[in-house]
Amino acid sequence: MNRGFELHWLLPMATALAAAPAAASTFLSIEQAQKTLFPGQAMQAVAVTLTPAQAKAVQQASGLRVRQLSLKVWRAASGGWLYVDQVLGKHEMITYALAVDGAGAVTGLEILDYRETYGGEVRNPKWRAQFTGKRAGAPLKLDVDIVNLSGATLSSAHVTEGVRRLLATHALVVARR
Repeated sequence: MNRGFELHWLLPMATALAAAPAAASTFLSIEQAQKTLFPGQAMQAVAVTLTPAQAKAVQQASGLRVRQLSLKVWRAASGGWLYVDQVLGKHEMITYALAVDGAGAVTGLEILDYRETYGGEVRNPKWRAQFTGKRAGAPLKLDVDIVNLSGATLSSAHVTEGVRRLLATHALVVARR
């Protein structure tokens, strides 16, 4: 076998792999997200498991499939709520935290874990700020009321859909507790 031929292909491949962006990144823990989205407030975990009827109602209201009946939810001392959820990016899961005030409006969105090689622009504070003030029933669709991020279309779309689903869940289930 010709060693020169092997090195001819090996060196460019090794260089390309070394230059590729890191795929999995943790930006915030759940505790850090709680402190960022509800600074100085005590947080109480709340057990929320949707019934099949509730899941169906959320699906109808959001237009999105409910994949997990058990939710990660915390109640803030101010009456706000924190949700930690996951959506599929292009190939990998994106973990995010959504803060909702007592009236059901989004007060913040943080990306906790981003595992994709590309599309991490969803971490951009300006893009995430578009969700502030949104409530259940808002369109929450790319190019309608949320600007799409070029190079992060699937991540943008799926985070947007996840927020729409959580806001429907909040309005139909959690806020009625």
